[in-house]
Amino acid sequence: MDTNLYLVGFMGTGKSTVGRQVARQMGFEFLDSDHEIERRQGQPVSQIFATEGEARFRALERDFIEQGHPEKKCVVSCGGGLVVPPGMLELLRSRGVVICMHAPIETILKRTLHATHRPLLQVDDREARLRELYTQREGLYRRTGTMVLTDKRPLREIAIHVLRVYRQEAAQFGK
Repeated sequence: MDTNLYLVGFMGTGKSTVGRQVARQMGFEFLDSDHEIERRQGQPVSQIFATEGEARFRALERDFIEQGHPEKKCVVSCGGGLVVPPGMLELLRSRGVVICMHAPIETILKRTLHATHRPLLQVDDREARLRELYTQREGLYRRTGTMVLTDKRPLREIAIHVLRVYRQEAAQFGK
């Protein structure tokens, strides 16, 4: 199987950590959509948000998914908001298997509250902002496809679960 795997979910759910592990086990290339956009734009995501706005960043995400990465043998950790704009989830599904990483809000708060590289958290009350975003997006994430809980589980176990789901869904991809 060489179908791409797209890991989606809220910030702090482990998409990049799990994605690196899974890509290594599959012999696939690993790409983080935010890092790839930063590399191509020559500036951090936070600066793109500050100078060009969220709409421009979402357009860069769409470009990356449409034409900025290999069509096969790739695990992509998608930015937390990548699936929010209309049509993005369908675009991902047309290009590969989509699996959603999930964790309870309390875990996400612990993992992200002190992060300085998250532009949507550059506000006075980070916890309130996180809770607001989580509430806004949770229903969307639940509709993305198979959800894998990343809370209180060893990385190895999460990777095995993701690989199992990937193999099942990749076997049906394009049929």
